[in-house]
Amino acid sequence: MTTSPIVLNPRSKNITEGKSRAPNRSMYYAMGYEEGDFKKPMVGVANGHSTITPCNSGLQKLTDAAIEAIEAAGGNAQVFGTPTISDGMAMGTEGMKYSLVSREVISDCIETCVQGQWMDGVLVVGGCDKNMPGGLMGMLRANVPAIYVYGGTILPGTYKGKDLNIVSVFEAVGENAAGRMSDEDLLQIERRAIPGTGSCGGMYTANTMSSAFEALGISLPYSSTMANPHDEKVNSAAESARVLIEAVKKDIKPRDIVTKKSIENAVAVIMATGGSTNAVLHFLAIAHAAGVEWSIDDFERVRQKTPVLCNLKPSGEYLAVDLHRAGGIPQVMKMLLVAGLLHGDCLTISGQTIAEVLKDVPDAPAASQDVIRPIDKPMYAQGHLAILKGNLSPEGCVAKITGLKNPVMTGPARVFDDE
Repeated sequence: MTTSPIVLNPRSKNITEGKSRAPNRSMYYAMGYEEGDFKKPMVGVANGHSTITPCNSGLQKLTDAAIEAIEAAGGNAQVFGTPTISDGMAMGTEGMKYSLVSREVISDCIETCVQGQWMDGVLVVGGCDKNMPGGLMGMLRANVPAIYVYGGTILPGTYKGKDLNIVSVFEAVGENAAGRMSDEDLLQIERRAIPGTGSCGGMYTANTMSSAFEALGISLPYSSTMANPHDEKVNSAAESARVLIEAVKKDIKPRDIVTKKSIENAVAVIMATGGSTNAVLHFLAIAHAAGVEWSIDDFERVRQKTPVLCNLKPSGEYLAVDLHRAGGIPQVMKMLLVAGLLHGDCLTISGQTIAEVLKDVPDAPAASQDVIRPIDKPMYAQGHLAILKGNLSPEGCVAKITGLKNPVMTGPARVFDDE
């Protein structure tokens, strides 16, 4: 019995095979392609690198590692750009009006290039807040084998023996305005809070969404809490590319991974880690792009049965790098799985199930750390993102019940955002 060879270029052959496609191939030859390359998969690399924000200014090395790994694994890397804006810089100005819009622009960029060029797969590299949901929405719309590579978190800054992050600066502004901090201390905190590249260090929107993507299975284990300056982040980007080439061979697509059950897993992790209110806004859009029935009431259903396990900023003490050292998202997921709060049969981009990925992770966190609490001694017994109804809003209100901050209108529902 003979088996048919695996076709690695099921989509790109539409523009590379046959005599009528000679003009197309001429354009590839201009970029250094050779005849044998046209049987290889054309793999897009959506590169979010920019010098607009530290969240994205460290992405080029990850993109370069991914390109090299794609080529070594037998693919052709096709790099294209996606834009970003910095919420941290735009906040409090008219520029913030473009923040949510940028999510849609990023999504459109990915869908346009993947579909227009008949790419066989796509690897998305992103950093700042809207890069994650925008990237995944584009991946889901195109629905070719795809993987997300998060740019990584920042390392903490330090001043007078204390760790700093971006929120430290906002707090320092308030302390200075109230007369409780000197101008010199404010200046030093401003200069030291962000020591290099990477996304904001607490469980704010970027780290919340990257953690949720890991829980979905669309990113590699441990990748969501790595620091951008560290070599393991570069190595993870290369491994992501190798996993993607295998996913192209197996024809594993984003909509095979992003299902109602896997979204439940992601939301459970968001609750367990004390994640951002913005995750509600983004996962409604992600579910829509995936064709999954998911409503604002589903968040409340998951919240009521999921404890907050992680002691992370902004409502706790620690940063994403501390969570990484304590076992990362796999440790949190294994605890939820053992407690019956996670669907272990969901597929991941590697072809393994969630249960298979977590098989060797300890059932409980190390007693020597305080970042991840034991399941029977959580920070809070139920999730922190409550969906409130009644006279607060005709269609629901999302409240971070561990500490409300400034309200931001997002359509009919009111989101109390802390970022």
